[in-house]
Amino acid sequence: MTNALKLAEQEARELTTDLSIEAVSEVSNALRQLLADAFALYVKTKNFHWHLSGRHFRDYHLLLDEHADQIFAITDDIAERARKIGGTTIRSIGDIARNQRLKDNDDEFIAAVEMMRELRADNQNFIDSLRVTHSICEKYEDVATASFIEVWIDEAERRHWFLTEIVREL
Repeated sequence: MTNALKLAEQEARELTTDLSIEAVSEVSNALRQLLADAFALYVKTKNFHWHLSGRHFRDYHLLLDEHADQIFAITDDIAERARKIGGTTIRSIGDIARNQRLKDNDDEFIAAVEMMRELRADNQNFIDSLRVTHSICEKYEDVATASFIEVWIDEAERRHWFLTEIVREL
């Protein structure tokens, strides 16, 4: 990073937050990864929504649409929170790919039960990442970001719970 860019980022931070430069860097980096994971989870959830088949098609199709909408709804909040504290966020599909930790699934066919199991695991991994980011926020006393994350954890735990109950019967 050039000195001019570092100075510009420092000046932007001074105008937007009282968090330290270190805090802004660490929190916004964690948010960048969360955002990439949220987009990866959204696309995978929609992929499975579109490619479902089987006897529970309608119920799973509607559930995954609801889950995808909920995941997509947090993306703007994640990105805007990073910007609000003076950080940066993702800029492209390539940037998402470089930052995502959740794995894509490009398989031609996946049984519905396997879709549910994979989404259950991905939601658990997302919860784990949310908790790590929450800890980073606590470290720097970034209560506003931590507050957002607490709501996102609750939503992700609900998705995980629903998916757990589905795979339990199969």
